[in-house]
Amino acid sequence: MSPFLALFIILFAIVADYFWFDTDKKRWGWMKNWSKLSKGLFFLGFAVFSILIYIGLSFKYLH
Repeated sequence: MSPFLALFIILFAIVADYFWFDTDKKRWGWMKNWSKLSKGLFFLGFAVFSILIYIGLSFKYLH
């Protein structure tokens, strides 16, 4: 699977869970007092770590 497709799937799942599936704010309610900047940085950091983990786990297959 290409890294871009994996990144898209991960980001789509998080965004869908945050905006669509978690309607009663039970999973993401702990972030309700955070600013938009803090939420954006959190999700950006999560995406970066997800990419690094994906690349790290598939490193022997990339070259």
